[in-house]
Amino acid sequence: MPRVFLSGNLKKLAGGAEEIDVEAADIRQLLRVLGERFPDMRPHLEQGIAVAVDGEIYQDGWLEPIAPDSEVHLLPRLGGG
Repeated sequence: MPRVFLSGNLKKLAGGAEEIDVEAADIRQLLRVLGERFPDMRPHLEQGIAVAVDGEIYQDGWLEPIAPDSEVHLLPRLGGG
């Protein structure tokens, strides 16, 4: 099961948990499951965050696969110009 690492507000909204296991096959499913498990987190997830799967950062890669042994980090959405 993928291990998800949380920081900042997301950590607080998950009851202080820094790491949680989430069963998900892709990024979209991961965010959906997190929103269901932690309803207060849902607005933050919907605003947009960057997701790093095994060191690769995705901002809009909703269908990117997540392996059962992946490390997933949720990060503030990256801006730039």
